[in-house]
Amino acid sequence: MTVLDTTPRFADPDAAYRAIIEAHCGLTEAESADLNAALVLILANQLGDLAILQKALALGRATLARQRAT
Repeated sequence: MTVLDTTPRFADPDAAYRAIIEAHCGLTEAESADLNAALVLILANQLGDLAILQKALALGRATLARQRAT
């Protein structure tokens, strides 16, 4: 069984967050969505594990569902 490791791994998570936000600076909403889609595909390829990808997608959707419920 494949387990999704959600343990924080960044030494400086704030810097990682800033890098993501800064990558979106100056983009239109559509360009920002395109960047997110490209990043998902690039990082999914980096994972190279379909089971992990499926669990990550499920976790992402569950997170959205919880946010909608509040």
